[in-house]
Amino acid sequence: MTAEPSRILLVKLSSLGDVVHTLPVAAAARAAWPRAHLAWVVERREAAVLRGHPALDEIIVADTRAWRRARRPAAVRRALADVLALARRLRAGRFDVAIDLQALVKSGLVTAASRAPVRIGFGPRWAGESLSALFTNRRVMPGRAARHVVEQYLALLAPLGVAPARAEFIVPACAEAEDRIDDWLGRSGLKPRRRLVVLNPGAGRADKRWPVESFRQLAARLGAEVDAHAVVVWGPGEEPLAQEIADTGGAAPHPLLAPPTDLDDLVALLRRASVVVAADTGPLHLAAAVGTTCVGLYGPTSAARNGPYGGRHRALQSPDGTMAGIPVDAVLHAVGQALSA
Repeated sequence: MTAEPSRILLVKLSSLGDVVHTLPVAAAARAAWPRAHLAWVVERREAAVLRGHPALDEIIVADTRAWRRARRPAAVRRALADVLALARRLRAGRFDVAIDLQALVKSGLVTAASRAPVRIGFGPRWAGESLSALFTNRRVMPGRAARHVVEQYLALLAPLGVAPARAEFIVPACAEAEDRIDDWLGRSGLKPRRRLVVLNPGAGRADKRWPVESFRQLAARLGAEVDAHAVVVWGPGEEPLAQEIADTGGAAPHPLLAPPTDLDDLVALLRRASVVVAADTGPLHLAAAVGTTCVGLYGPTSAARNGPYGGRHRALQSPDGTMAGIPVDAVLHAVGQALSA
């Protein structure tokens, strides 16, 4: 493509970690084309992380989760109306470039619905679903140097002549959420970034969760052996799990259960942590994006491809491919190193 694009569409629907990994593409596109109109299609749940992003002119919500849940006739009619409304909005956008960063059939359909003359995506061997390549006409096969998924996403800008020198993550702050978290920390006797270790035991898949007992041992030893304050965060349906870890005995300081958090509150808390310990899941990558040192725990997924992005972080890959194979001693050692850095 030789002409400078004027209207660009990014298609990355979900999940939270994948949307975070895509943030450098938005920053790089804005830097390359400061006058272009830049839009992003995203799921409703993940849209909050993009709200107020300075690189974006437009956020287009596609609630495919609700569409797939529709069973009753009224819900099906609403879902169909939403799909048609999305298609009309995409056509009205008159995008000249659409980039499918999801590489699934559903994102391919969204990309095709834009009717952009240039539609960029991964080649079939790189796609999450090879059929997604049917909806693009510029297919990228990232080179061996693009080991991390962030670098693979940035490679999709190559057909447009853009090769960013670095990945830039921008996560806007919410002032109200920042105040809420500061107030909670103050009432809990905690100070931001004062040996504050946030533990995130949840994950979207059961095989990506570190055992609860391992988190319990880590939480107890953080206070007893490295004088760190552990805070356990939790998402929908995870409070009992987090409470079990926070109830761990041992020497003071004792672990604390975080308050209920929406995405804005979670971002504010992660900003104030000294270290975040989590599996390959959204909060881990969000913490890395806001600049907090991370210790990532990897079993069935690859730390080389999906580890917290940046040289300051530590990623522990299980020797046997299971989360139970990651020893507590190794995690405690990594946290201690991060706190001393």
